[in-house]
Amino acid sequence: MTFRTKTRRLTPAVLAGIAATAFGTGAFAGSVTDPSPEPFVSPPPPVPVVSSQDWTGSYVGIQLGYGEVDGNGLSGDDVIFGFHSGYDYDFGDFVLGGEVDFDQTSISLNGGAATVDTVGRAKLKGGYDLGNILLYGTVGYALSDTSLGEETAPFYGIGATYRLNDSYSIGAELLEHKFDDVGGVPGNDLDATTFTIRGSLRF
Repeated sequence: MTFRTKTRRLTPAVLAGIAATAFGTGAFAGSVTDPSPEPFVSPPPPVPVVSSQDWTGSYVGIQLGYGEVDGNGLSGDDVIFGFHSGYDYDFGDFVLGGEVDFDQTSISLNGGAATVDTVGRAKLKGGYDLGNILLYGTVGYALSDTSLGEETAPFYGIGATYRLNDSYSIGAELLEHKFDDVGGVPGNDLDATTFTIRGSLRF
């Protein structure tokens, strides 16, 4: 009687041990025979797309710089400042445009023998589209108001513009002017050089 009672108490423990052994053996066997998972391979990064900036559109802005006048015994220099307005058309690699600008100054020649007060210009521009950078050359005609009267001159120059975003750009421009027979005096010629930093709002 005592032996049978002891057997009943041991039987559940024995069965539990057998079940645990069988489960552990199956899990071990599964870990050996199951194929290992394939390693994760991340997809390649996307190739960046470089887009060319479209310069087509109108713009207005302001400029600040320096002007120097020299020739035939007269010379002087001073700060210049003004505004500009224009339109560019982008043909792809080439940009063609037109612009008008106006500068105010007080360049005194030889201590007041003559003064240059304003300069207005009509420009034709042509340059290369380098994405956010536009390099260009320009030619045109200038009209200057001086103490000797109104004077006209052809000019040429170079410039560069950097597009900050769709609405704003900054740039620089160097122009060379040639005034002939200033004050109506034959041979009284003056060369004028201007350099300006420009900021524009584009539409």
